[in-house]
Parts: sequence; structure tokens; C-alpha cells
Amino acid sequence: MATTTTAPTAARHIVNFITGNANKLTEVKAILEPAIQVDSQELDLIEIQGTLEEVTLDKCRRAADLIQGPVLVEDTCLCFNALDGLPGPYIKWFMKSLGHQGLNNLLAAYTDKSAKAVCTFAYSPGPGHEPLLFQGITDGKIVPPRGPAFFGWDAIFEYEGETYAEMDKAKKNTVSHRFRALEKLQAWFAKEMTS
Repeated sequence: MATTTTAPTAARHIVNFITGNANKLTEVKAILEPAIQVDSQELDLIEIQGTLEEVTLDKCRRAADLIQGPVLVEDTCLCFNALDGLPGPYIKWFMKSLGHQGLNNLLAAYTDKSAKAVCTFAYSPGPGHEPLLFQGITDGKIVPPRGPAFFGWDAIFEYEGETYAEMDKAKKNTVSHRFRALEKLQAWFAKEMTS
């Protein structure tokens, strides 16, 4: 009786993560691999104005059309509760214009420094398919900058006593908004494998 040898599979799924942000790519790879192989491609995508979900869905559709294949896109927002969710999906532009101290100054008149870090991933198997959304939220607060300032607003977002910038990367990748969203993506892929 002949035996069959099967080569081990390196990854169950492959996603083409559309990003030009090396820090985001590093985090996504650290969270998803080896179960899901993460390839990356940078595209200059126009971002519409709208809710975080609308922005992410539109970006995903555009990317799938340009790539002509499966894509994963991400959009992150930082929502100050005292400002009814602003800067929200526009945090990238607020951060570029105001910096860490300027973002703190936005809350100077408020006692409520609480905030939500929200990450929304959209996955599309290709053009013509409606993207699926996977969202993660981490509640924290805005504080004066602490820790290395090389990754966006990590130095001013505090979760359970530490800013994201102060956290060990492995720890951040188990509590962050990005981790929570990717955990949902992983669960969806796992379910797809069994159906």
C-alpha cells in the first residue's frame, strides 16, 4: 500500500495588504502570519470624506479594481469623546498639521480626555465583490506624549497606564484596535475554511 506525503502549507490564505505605511505592515504581519500570508502593495488611493466605514469600503473597492484581485485595506481613526468623535477618520491630517501637542491642545478646555482608537479593515476577493468590514475598538485616553514618537499618535494614546508607544510591540499587538479588528478577520477566514 503506497503512502502519500503532503507538503506542509505555509499559509491558509494570502492577502494583498494595500499600504504605504511600513509600521502598519509590520504590525499586520506580526498579528496575522503565519496563518495568513501578508503580501503588500502601495497604491495612491483617493480617500473620500465620510464615516470611517464609508471611507474604508470605498478604498477597498478602488483597490480591488486597480489590483484586479483580492485586497485588504485599513483605515484608522482616533475619536475624542469630548469632541463627539473628532478627529475620527481625519486623524492622519490632524496629526500632520497639529502634532502630538496640538492634538492634546484640542482637549485643553475639556475634563474628558477619553478616546477610542478604531481600526477598520475591509477585505474584497476582487472587483465586483462587496467588501467585508472587520472593526476593532480600544478605549483609552489622550495624554501628553510619552515614548518614541515614530508611529503616528501612539505616543499620546494611553491604554491601561501605558501609551501605545511605551508598550512592548508584542504586548501592543495583543491589545490594540488593529489586533481586535484582525482577530475578527482571522475568525472569518477560519470559518471560510470549514464551510
